[in-house]
Amino acid sequence: MAESTNAGFAREGSFDSGVACSGVAAADSASSDSAGFGLAGPDSASLDPASLDLASPNLGVSDPASPDPVDGFFSRLERIMGREGLDRLAGSTVMVLGVGGVGSNCIEALARGGVGHLVIVDHDVVQESNINRQAIAFMSTLGRPKVEVMRDMVADINPQAKVTALRRFVLAQDVPVLFEEFAERLDYVVDAIDTVSAKLAIAQYADERNIRLISSMGAANKLRPECLRVADVFDTVNCPLSRIMRKEARKRGIKRLKVLYSCEQPVKVATREGAERRERSNLGTASFMPPIMGQMIAGQVIRELAGLE
Repeated sequence: MAESTNAGFAREGSFDSGVACSGVAAADSASSDSAGFGLAGPDSASLDPASLDLASPNLGVSDPASPDPVDGFFSRLERIMGREGLDRLAGSTVMVLGVGGVGSNCIEALARGGVGHLVIVDHDVVQESNINRQAIAFMSTLGRPKVEVMRDMVADINPQAKVTALRRFVLAQDVPVLFEEFAERLDYVVDAIDTVSAKLAIAQYADERNIRLISSMGAANKLRPECLRVADVFDTVNCPLSRIMRKEARKRGIKRLKVLYSCEQPVKVATREGAERRERSNLGTASFMPPIMGQMIAGQVIRELAGLE
């Protein structure tokens, strides 16, 4: 395996929209007259917005002159999850299959969230077409195996985390061997691959052995993050991949399969000149959809492992 480069990786962003999904009721929006506005400090909820000095460079900082002496690596996580929750995460092993747009962003969030052991599996190398959506894709990482870049990134984020990087294809016939290699240690599995036959093999194996699994459905030709939902695959709507998975899951006797999917109607994409309609290159992917999906999956995994749901 390549040596860790410990290169600096930094990224931030957010989204906000009030668009509801077709066929799905919109969640009640939070009250807009909240006085807290997310400001740090125990008394922030009682602040009068009119009294705030918006020009202050320290807006949102409780006391810049007195940094919190316990404001360490996981201090912010501990405040919302508790020490017991953090200990559970540190003792957990999560396998992520696929280090693409969804998988790489999920792994990053799991590493930042305190998961102690990550098993990451992918055979591909970083390509230029990955740069618009993958956490590991930079001009400086082109041509490197994805699992090696991801391993180095996790080491740069959380040196205490253990990463088992497996550069291999995830094929349907190899799923039992892959799982049995870590059978006694797996606390959660994230399926972030594209191949339907392998996704079904993973779902069936996990269902039969009561292994916790969440499977990512398609991000292609989708533009609205607010339409993303965690649900059983049998309760999904407007998702072509989920439709195929539902049909095939019934044939295989799969009783349940937790998925992250989008209830948004797929955007119609013009077929490239000279291309076949079934060609993968006709599928468009927005820069923001796979990262948000990866973060949402990581959130689901972290909450469950920490005992919060």
